[in-house]
Amino acid sequence: MQYWLMKSEPEVYGLPDLKRDRKTIWDGVRNYQARNFLREMQAGDLAFFYHSNVQPPGIAGLMQIVQPNVIDPSQFEASSNYYDAKSTPDQPRWQTVEVEYAETFPEFISLETLRQQFTPDELWVVRPGNRLSVMPVSALAAQKLLKLAKP
Repeated sequence: MQYWLMKSEPEVYGLPDLKRDRKTIWDGVRNYQARNFLREMQAGDLAFFYHSNVQPPGIAGLMQIVQPNVIDPSQFEASSNYYDAKSTPDQPRWQTVEVEYAETFPEFISLETLRQQFTPDELWVVRPGNRLSVMPVSALAAQKLLKLAKP
């Protein structure tokens, strides 16, 4: 099993939305490095749900990858903010995953706490200037995060 951190703005789609919906596809990723991480995910992997662009930003809970290698349908929808005119159903450029709600943490882990507990090499989200919406998390860092979330 691998671990990941996936960011979303809660006013667009937050952990409470995933809890309500139970499952969703993680659409709209339009960064090639983030897309490549999505391509590496396997069913059963766990992802930390990070609320971005809020005060304070941080990790709210956990979700599980249930279906890897899903074609992101938003790339074909001309009315979508994530439309890609160069992508076709025969040659899609953007893949994603389906995720399922796992849990809301009893303790929200703020970005400030993450910066205090991890170096930039241990957890990419604390790297200055990091704007990736999907990133890997080592097993060691994942265990540390779980201890922070469930004291």
